[in-house]
Amino acid sequence: MEEKLITNEQLSMELYQSLKRRTAMRPLTMTNNNLTVDDAYDIQMRNVKRALAEGDHLTGKKIGLTSKGMQQLLNITEPDFGHLFRSMEVENGGVVSMNVAIQPKVEGEVAFVLKEDLVGPNVTIEDVYEATDYVCAAIEIVDSRIEDWNIKLVDTIADNGSSALYILGDKKVDITQVSLPEIEMTLFKNGEVVNKGTGKEVLENPAMGVAWLANKLHDFGQSLKKGEVILSGAFTASPAASAGDEFLVEFSQLGKVEVKFE
Repeated sequence: MEEKLITNEQLSMELYQSLKRRTAMRPLTMTNNNLTVDDAYDIQMRNVKRALAEGDHLTGKKIGLTSKGMQQLLNITEPDFGHLFRSMEVENGGVVSMNVAIQPKVEGEVAFVLKEDLVGPNVTIEDVYEATDYVCAAIEIVDSRIEDWNIKLVDTIADNGSSALYILGDKKVDITQVSLPEIEMTLFKNGEVVNKGTGKEVLENPAMGVAWLANKLHDFGQSLKKGEVILSGAFTASPAASAGDEFLVEFSQLGKVEVKFE
């Protein structure tokens, strides 16, 4: 078996520097084609520790690759996840400078805010409903530190699930008062509809992703914590954002959330 010439520590540092400099790098899979999913999560966790050591604070998690189409494209059978930090928060209606982005895209999602811990390995969808304080509309701005979004599964996992920023809507809704699979989402870019979808596109029910994540985190000795924000996955494909673009995402039962780029 060919030895790894580039270590996970070296790759994680290169990724972290790309994040800080807002520059893209070669795919990790081109630098080291032996990388496994376990390696990718190890690289992600190393950079989580770096961010915390520099004074940032965890605010939650994001779930990605929840659609059947994306899973088929990457030949996988489960989602992936990344970490959310306080430095990634943007207020509803806020402005994002392209100086802090590389190649951003916009996703409409349902966010879960927890009132109780969720500890795997046997978390059910019922447990998620009981542990949720409220749900709300959300935008996740995904971005890639990998050139031209030329990513494979291990590239996006190592790169914190290709996450960058997030925005929460103002309307806080009791989870028992909505039908998550039936929520309708419309994504507007510069006043024009570019995508529509329903909650069923996200693992049949966005709460399923939260249950999956709680159980997956058990493998890493972690759990979901009270007060955390969980972005449960995109309803539709993600349009690219450029300076001057304005995005509005409307949900049938959760209200709206919006962001501008400059």
